Amino acid sequence: MGEELCDGRTVCVGGWVKTGRVQGKGAFAFVELNDGSCASNLQVIVESELRPLADVTPTGTCLVIEGQMKRTPEGTKQPVELRATRIRHVGPCDPQTYPIAKTRMGPEFLRTVMHLRPRTNLISAVTRIRSNLAAATHRYFHDNGFVYVHTPIITTSDCEGAGEMFQVTTLLSQAENAAPKPSDEQLHAMKKDVEEQGNCVRTAKKEKNANIAQEIEKLESLKERLKISETALTCEGGIPRCQDGSIDYTQDFFGKPSFLTVSGQLQAEMYACALTNVYTFGPTFRAENSNTIRHLAEFWMIEPELAFADLTDDMDCAEEYVKYCCRWLLEHCMEDMKFFERFVDKTCVDRLKLVADTPFGRVSYTECIEILLENIEQAKVTFKNPVEWGIDLATEHEKYLADTVFKKPIIVYNYPKDIKAFYMRLNDDERTVAAMDLLVPKVGELIGGSQREERLDVLERRLKECGLPEDPYQWYLDLRRYGTVPHAGFGLGFERLVLFTTGLENIRESIPLPRWPDHADF
Repeated sequence: MGEELCDGRTVCVGGWVKTGRVQGKGAFAFVELNDGSCASNLQVIVESELRPLADVTPTGTCLVIEGQMKRTPEGTKQPVELRATRIRHVGPCDPQTYPIAKTRMGPEFLRTVMHLRPRTNLISAVTRIRSNLAAATHRYFHDNGFVYVHTPIITTSDCEGAGEMFQVTTLLSQAENAAPKPSDEQLHAMKKDVEEQGNCVRTAKKEKNANIAQEIEKLESLKERLKISETALTCEGGIPRCQDGSIDYTQDFFGKPSFLTVSGQLQAEMYACALTNVYTFGPTFRAENSNTIRHLAEFWMIEPELAFADLTDDMDCAEEYVKYCCRWLLEHCMEDMKFFERFVDKTCVDRLKLVADTPFGRVSYTECIEILLENIEQAKVTFKNPVEWGIDLATEHEKYLADTVFKKPIIVYNYPKDIKAFYMRLNDDERTVAAMDLLVPKVGELIGGSQREERLDVLERRLKECGLPEDPYQWYLDLRRYGTVPHAGFGLGFERLVLFTTGLENIRESIPLPRWPDHADF
């Protein structure tokens, strides 16, 4: 609302006190109020007649205030202010015990008060940026004809083939309440009870006894008791075992080993092979025991799949999507971006403009290795990780290419097949696959994608080469058996997109409630 329209209006506002200072020898106070909708505070003038000023000035206090909006004199920091006429609510906050009463606190400390850190300028700005990036994501894919598909959180498929998955099981909770192993005498007695009750049921049926229903119910109860006891015989520590000693997952909730998803890609391919262009956007999980500033155990992934598409189409989509997100923030979130530019990374706004306006570079993996080796030979750079054809590029290699060599986002394509997943399309050289990674300044890898292998015989061969059993992937092979289609897709770690756009250093500030080893509070 414009300043002119605000002037003189009676409004009711609610928010939390950022700062409060008493003026006029205790006659009134200036209170900076913020409701989290934007970075700017609203200055409120509260007179002491309305409420004791000590009640309304402490940082963190929640206030609901009625009053009149007034334009401030020219040259004043705030174009408008609120002159309170009534205080409808006060949620007190004791400044002596409030953990975030200070104006500046480091991110490490804020992670110890995770439930309160949304009230800080930093985390509230991150949350608004995250919300806008999510909105931009849905808008981009919707406007380009993609269908949003909700893929499952619980799965039996390991898309990455890494095995670093969180298991979903009810066997442990069952083990805590497991019945003790029965003795031979107890088991014999239970079998005898079932046999005798079976005779009772047969007799009741023959004589058309009115109590037949109760007799049958008693028989079923005895059978269930016997089944539980027989199962207990195979258990170790309350967990059912097969004859070879392995865990008997047929007794588990889903009847087979189940996990939290590491990717929705394979399931999204089902729908791309029917609806053409789809995307999924949801949480994924990796049980990596990593404490780096780039890894989380729970994070969000954006994964589009494009039918009738090859690697070039995939790269085009990735570039257009990232540019769209950058333009969205520049158009809709400049106030928050200016906050990050001032307090976090002075280059973040310029970086968004660069990405939005500059064509991405495209260079093959082989060319990247040659560039890195040449720069090493010329003593322009040294790396901790060795460089040779066949390695998986390390973060330091990726950042050097994007930040120093090309000074802009680049898409690296055609990676060695031995470092990529089984589902990536094998190139004609039989050494590389049609895979691509988008590398961006500041972060390194932002997107990983590929053209998917649509040839049934080649896909079966790749499964064998990667040492993966075919049975769990029969449904995936069916997509090639019946109406196979060239298709491609990519995955983008949403939190890395937040890091890239804001300039944050640690991924734990990019998500509301981060999960990492030994940390899963709330």
